[in-house]
Amino acid sequence: MKIKKRIQLIDQHDKFGMWGKKFGGNFVPETLKKPIKDLEILFEKLRNNKSFVNERDRYFKNWVGSPTRFIKLENLSHHLKGPEIWAKVVSDANGGAHKIYNATVHCLLAKKAGKKIIVGDTGAGYAGKMLSMAAKKFGLKCKIFMGAKDIKRQQPNVKSMKNNGAEVIPVYTGSQTLVDAVSECMRYWVANCDTTAMCVGSTVGPNVFVKICGWSTSQISRELKIQIKQEFGGIPKKLKLYNCVGGGSSSYGFWSEFMDYKKNQVEFIGVEAGGPKHSNKHAAPLTYGSKIGILHGAAQYVNQNPDGQIEETESISAGLDYPGVSPLHCFLKDTKRARYTAASDEEALEAYKIVTKYENLKPSLEPSHAFSVAIKESKKFSKDTIIVVNSCGDAQKDKNILEARLGKRYV
Repeated sequence: MKIKKRIQLIDQHDKFGMWGKKFGGNFVPETLKKPIKDLEILFEKLRNNKSFVNERDRYFKNWVGSPTRFIKLENLSHHLKGPEIWAKVVSDANGGAHKIYNATVHCLLAKKAGKKIIVGDTGAGYAGKMLSMAAKKFGLKCKIFMGAKDIKRQQPNVKSMKNNGAEVIPVYTGSQTLVDAVSECMRYWVANCDTTAMCVGSTVGPNVFVKICGWSTSQISRELKIQIKQEFGGIPKKLKLYNCVGGGSSSYGFWSEFMDYKKNQVEFIGVEAGGPKHSNKHAAPLTYGSKIGILHGAAQYVNQNPDGQIEETESISAGLDYPGVSPLHCFLKDTKRARYTAASDEEALEAYKIVTKYENLKPSLEPSHAFSVAIKESKKFSKDTIIVVNSCGDAQKDKNILEARLGKRYV
């Protein structure tokens, strides 16, 4: 199993849609095979169409707000007395998170396909919020499936979705979180695919959805690569790129343009949700050695019991609270191109406190997991190392959780 150079990772699958002959694919019911094939044909045609790419880039620049900032966290770096720590502030993007890139592209594709309605799933509420924004922008009706548990803990984003005209459909099955929202969204699309487009909110699901999301979020690293070269005169010899990993969309987008560099020069560190400190539940299938299973139409490492049933996850972060992970990350783990670890709820909260104490930056609970490990590991790196953390979401959506766990001063 090996990564090929000068070929985008999203395209390094076989004819069955599998990366490394193990991960991904299209494990879907017969009724979905034609709509998925139609979407594949449309996407491959348009991603190679200069006019469509230019249209995408115009919306990224003039509506999403690209490029987002690349900033040195000077006070934090000074406090830690180690290497420089920088942040790619993707939360500057319209709506406050990286999900806007994928939502924009899916709505553009839906318009080209002549669809009038678009449906999507959401956990933290970012994917749903961004899809509702994009649907409003492009004149599409929008339905968002969201776990009932997540609706309660992510009220700011739920309110935004409704304000944008989307119908938010609560999911009461299973753990009432993201995994169940994705399942219900796919069931709805099966019955309504003639009139309705579906946006999967991360690099998960059948092969084409992994590719569309990866192609969209790669905007993050396209910008970052230019910004790093401008700042340092080239790619540093010791560059560490930290990103939280749930489904895996922001991390793939953060890393994709650096894929051809050797890992001893550009290292990828993915941080999963380790869950509460004194609990056996987590959302870290890559870190804790989960087995391969099928979830939402794709083969991947997934939390499961000895009978192969999907296990419930637990995390303070709704956006990372998912039992599986993108086939792209499974491939990156097995090829050893990326390193994966986990941070607990308590460690993410402590990292949030440290970052907000020293910097004018309020990362959401998702990137706070990445900050936790970056802060901890910075002590072992030489001073000529450059650490960059993807601050891929803002903490506005987490204000109720932060107030309950840390007090009003941190909101």
